[in-house]
Amino acid sequence: MNPDLDSLTAFAQSLIRARSLSGDEKQVLQVISAEMTRLGFDRVWMDDTGSLVGVVEGAQPGPTILLDGHCDTVDAHAPDWTHDPWGGQVENGRLYGRGAADMKGSLAAMVHAAGHLDRDRLRGRAAVCASVSEEVAEGGALKSVVESVRPDFVVIGEATDFNLNRGGRGRAEIQVTTFGRSAHSSSPEAGRCAVTDMQCVIQAVASRPPAIDPVLGPGLTVLTDIISAPYPGHSVVPYRCRVTYDRRLLLSDSRDGLLEELRSLPGLEDIEYQVMLSAMEEHTHAGKVIEGEKFFPAWLLPEEHHFVQAALRGLQSSGLNPKIGVYRFCTNAAYSAGIAAIPTVGFGIGREEDAHTVDESISIADLLTAARGYQEIVQAVCSLS
Repeated sequence: MNPDLDSLTAFAQSLIRARSLSGDEKQVLQVISAEMTRLGFDRVWMDDTGSLVGVVEGAQPGPTILLDGHCDTVDAHAPDWTHDPWGGQVENGRLYGRGAADMKGSLAAMVHAAGHLDRDRLRGRAAVCASVSEEVAEGGALKSVVESVRPDFVVIGEATDFNLNRGGRGRAEIQVTTFGRSAHSSSPEAGRCAVTDMQCVIQAVASRPPAIDPVLGPGLTVLTDIISAPYPGHSVVPYRCRVTYDRRLLLSDSRDGLLEELRSLPGLEDIEYQVMLSAMEEHTHAGKVIEGEKFFPAWLLPEEHHFVQAALRGLQSSGLNPKIGVYRFCTNAAYSAGIAAIPTVGFGIGREEDAHTVDESISIADLLTAARGYQEIVQAVCSLS
């Protein structure tokens, strides 16, 4: 059974119109729950963390495949939008709005793909997850979904431009703090400037060439913010300075190894500094707290893995000719594949660079292409025929 494009488009529009910043996804989840019920999902429930799960049961027992699409978005602060970011406007065959590409378009396609599966041809079950808080805690909410659904395979719906991704870089957020000694700025020699020491740390980090994975690419370390204390400073040498680094993780990166790498930078022996992972404490709309350290590991399946090949055959059956690649950014697969070691692939509408942009949009026709692609991946894994 094929999804209907008009109905699918209307559903995607309704998702965009239901503003859903991280921690405030209740409205969009109500829209998704109603659509899953209308499409005849066998079970629909919200887990303790606040993510919504719908399940379609097959005619016979078999594997469980989970299609995951996060329903939260970043905000739309930029003043130069030419379309209402929360309007779900359709113009010249494109759907505009915050989350169109990241990733309410793919989520809408997942829901309609599963809702139109032929249960008589399905062995096992297909679950669709509208996960929460992904933008602030990749994989944090998916953990509880995985524990309840116990999938054998996972499909992440982040943008792939209709290619098939078999891995992705992870992400760590690292705080580096230097400790100096305050003094009056008219007598700086009486103190030690923590900012000056931090300049040396920043230079040491920048001079270290990144490791490069032949598939995932470079393990970039990017400075994202800096603050000194006291702030604001009035005629005082700062006694503390803290910077934050965004590190893109490779398969070779471990938590302890990453911290040790930055704690043993050459040329900093006379500088007092501290390195630690940023703490995560994100409150979901359901009142649960996702907490821990901001370390989300990389993951990679072999190209010959049976799930990669089954998904590839499914997409080819849908009329696509996908390339096999990897994500450059971090996704919920940091948990499903990187921690839980569940075979995971990525397939979705749009390109990675379409996320978080002004006038974010997708092609209306791509909604139906994605829905057919998801159906064929499920059938390649769970089909009776």
